[in-house]
Amino acid sequence: MAFLYVHGWVSILNKKFTVLFSLLVLSGCAAGPDFKRPPAPVASAYTPQPLPVMTVSANVSQGGAQSFVMTAQLPADWWRLFQSEPLNALVARALKANPTIEAAQAALAQAQQNVIAQQGFFYPTVGVSYTPSRNKLAGNMGGNSPGLQGNGTLIQTYSNPAGPKYNGPAYYNFHVAQLNVGYVPDVFGMRRRQVESAEAQAQMQQMQLQATYITLASNVVAAAFQEASLRAQIEAVNRVIALNRENLEIMRSQLKLGFVAEIDVLAQEAALAQTEQALPPLVLQLEQTRDLIRALAGNTPDRDVPETFVLADLHLPEALPLSLPSKLVEQRPDVMIAEAQLHDASAQYGVAIANRLPQFSIQAGMGGMASSADWMFRAGGGFFSLAGSVAQTIFDGGTLRAQSRGAEQALIQAGAQYRSTVISALQNVADTLHAIESDAQALQAAAASEQASKKVLDLTMAQYKLGYIGYQNLLMAEQNYRLTTLVLIQAQATRLGDAAALYQALGGGWWNQANSATSNSQQGVNAS
Repeated sequence: MAFLYVHGWVSILNKKFTVLFSLLVLSGCAAGPDFKRPPAPVASAYTPQPLPVMTVSANVSQGGAQSFVMTAQLPADWWRLFQSEPLNALVARALKANPTIEAAQAALAQAQQNVIAQQGFFYPTVGVSYTPSRNKLAGNMGGNSPGLQGNGTLIQTYSNPAGPKYNGPAYYNFHVAQLNVGYVPDVFGMRRRQVESAEAQAQMQQMQLQATYITLASNVVAAAFQEASLRAQIEAVNRVIALNRENLEIMRSQLKLGFVAEIDVLAQEAALAQTEQALPPLVLQLEQTRDLIRALAGNTPDRDVPETFVLADLHLPEALPLSLPSKLVEQRPDVMIAEAQLHDASAQYGVAIANRLPQFSIQAGMGGMASSADWMFRAGGGFFSLAGSVAQTIFDGGTLRAQSRGAEQALIQAGAQYRSTVISALQNVADTLHAIESDAQALQAAAASEQASKKVLDLTMAQYKLGYIGYQNLLMAEQNYRLTTLVLIQAQATRLGDAAALYQALGGGWWNQANSATSNSQQGVNAS
């Protein structure tokens, strides 16, 4: 019977909720501007003059000519293009263990949950409550005649010789069970704008996660190139130091025989000291680079990584992908983040406008009450309520209007910041393209200098074998050759770094994760 009675209340409330559907009809539009993606940049190239078809080349390692291919796809695991298994292993290790990835993943998951939480406001809130109580009603509050009431509550009568008789305090139980339903119709779209804002923030975190992947991989690659360059430079400097020491010993012997002056020996000692001074900074840089590599891999400084790097194991990619400027804005995470921030500002402007409009709400409840639990849902114990409200702020000292105007200015600011980010992104690519061209020429010159020094060394060696010159001349020629190799080493590492910088400037290829060998773990995170 209680079930049938509750069912009757539900039927009554269903009829009353026709008001709710009437209000929902008004929910067809949302306050504020609808967001539209900014137009793509009108730029058709990155430089005023056309880029060369390919860079110059040099007949040395990392000296191949590079060409720009507009139709080439940039893979998400672009570091594999350098054809180094240690590099591939180190990047994979860093992407798995570096805490910045975990932090970015958690930030994305949080933003996604915020979207779900905001979407929950579209639905009614339903709650139930049950309140049993034991009560005492004072005798001077009135009451029935002495004895027991129909529900078993005892009423006592007290007599006062100086005054009239009155009923004594009444003790009774009371039970209330209630179902509450609340709903706020989204008449002017404030809730929709809030969901839109939350979705934009989730998009920002999604792109921030991609940016974290790209930045981490780029830092690992740059550190590997730095290590390879430093190892080669240290080897060259050690060879120059050894040559200087050998030359100094020869000159000291010649000084004893009177073949050279003391000032010549002192000059050689100064040259040796200067060369030795160049070694500790290189060793320090190498150790700090190894510390950086350990940190990027998620290790503490006392836990080394097995991967080491030398220039001979790294290969320069010769075909470089190049996206159109109109495509770049869809690929660079920083541009996508700026677009999401613009979207968020647009949605927040809509929220501020809707806050100035009337606010609607509906509250409904039904339940039962009685002095005993089993009587709550019997005849006469049930109740229900249905109420709607409309609220409009008439005066608030200009707060809502100021908030609306502030949100409008925030939207203007976000639009300007987006355009600035696009310009900076295009500049970044242009700078990298110029660096690729310039550094190819620098490597060509360094290679020519190194090859010329090598020829001088070969001729000096031949003259020394024939007895035309002394051994000191041979040592000086070999020392000059070793010094030119330092410049060549730096130029080789720079060219490798330029290629990595271009991959990063073009967005890192995250949109091609489905074709990437390292996409499985990243896609698993994104799907969460």
